[in-house]
Amino acid sequence: MVQTVKSIRLPPGQQGIFLERPHVLSRIFFNIVAILPHTVSYLSKISFDDPLFLECYTLLGTNTYLAAEGDGIFQGNIWVRNEASVNILYSATEILV
Repeated sequence: MVQTVKSIRLPPGQQGIFLERPHVLSRIFFNIVAILPHTVSYLSKISFDDPLFLECYTLLGTNTYLAAEGDGIFQGNIWVRNEASVNILYSATEILV
């Protein structure tokens, strides 16, 4: 079992691969948290192997957390895009077996 903890700070309008596709092991858990003051208005998008973000999960307002666990969760690249007007620090944890 391997646990990965990763953080990135994205400026407004930037995006990138946050968690890369596991090549040997399988992902059984991941979570992504947007860390910022509660007084800041923001919008973040999380995409599953879609760098165009045509279908994505949105973090907005008080919703700063996304998590998934189990045998059938997504195994590809997970992208994050900062749609806010401020820098956002993202933190993720991933467990592979």
